[in-house]
Formats: sequence, C-alpha cells, structure tokens
Amino acid sequence: MDTLDHQLIGLLRDNARTTVLDMARALGVSRATVQNRMRRLEQEGVILGYTVRLQAPGAQAPIRALMLIQVDGDGDALTPLIQAEPSVRMLHTTNGRWDLIAEIETETLADFDRVLRRIRTISGVANSETSLLLSSRAF
Repeated sequence: MDTLDHQLIGLLRDNARTTVLDMARALGVSRATVQNRMRRLEQEGVILGYTVRLQAPGAQAPIRALMLIQVDGDGDALTPLIQAEPSVRMLHTTNGRWDLIAEIETETLADFDRVLRRIRTISGVANSETSLLLSSRAF
C-alpha cells in the first residue's frame, strides 16, 4: 500500500458514502484510479466492507486532543501519512521543539488510543506528546 491507498482509506473511514468522483477530486486522481484501487483493496482483503456508524442516545461530545509531533527526517514526507488518518481534523506546522501539531477528534477513548498508536508507529515520528482538550471557549 502506498500513500494514495492510505489517503483513500482515510476518506472512506471518514465517510464510506463519499462518491468516487468526490474522492478522485480530493485525491487529485481520476475516477478510474479510485475505482481500481478500491477494487484491488477489496480483493486483497484490506477493505472488508462498508458500514454505518450510529450515535448512541445521549452520547457524549467527541474526544478532542492536540498531538505534538517531533519529526525525524523529512516532515514533508510524513505529512500525507498523518493527514490520511481520518481522526486528524487539522495539521499544523510549527517551530520550536515540536514540528507538527495534529488536532484529533474521536468518538471514544478506545478509538483515541488506536489513533495515537497508528500515528506513533508512522516511520519518521520521533516523539510525541498529547493533551486532551477538556473545554474550549471562543472569543
């Protein structure tokens, strides 16, 4: 699997009902490329199916966090891999000790734990520190 496959999977995780045309536009490739890759990923057993996520009655607000990431090597190569993670809502570059800041949003702590593990295992992520957002106020 290459970066484009990871990005395609990220789009499907975020919304499996996204049209092939919309995914092609988002990825900057042709519809045929998206269709062929989806078919290949299904045949290889990477994509096992498509499903619906339902919100439980009285569900709590999503879990939000900031993940500070120190890059080892080329940050430009790392960026698309982090952006392919559907729980990453925004990715910022910065200066100082941390090279990137990822805004993360998940539905459960178990999902949050899985996202952190996936990002931390990406080649080029040297170190990270994550803080949960407990409350936010707009000015």
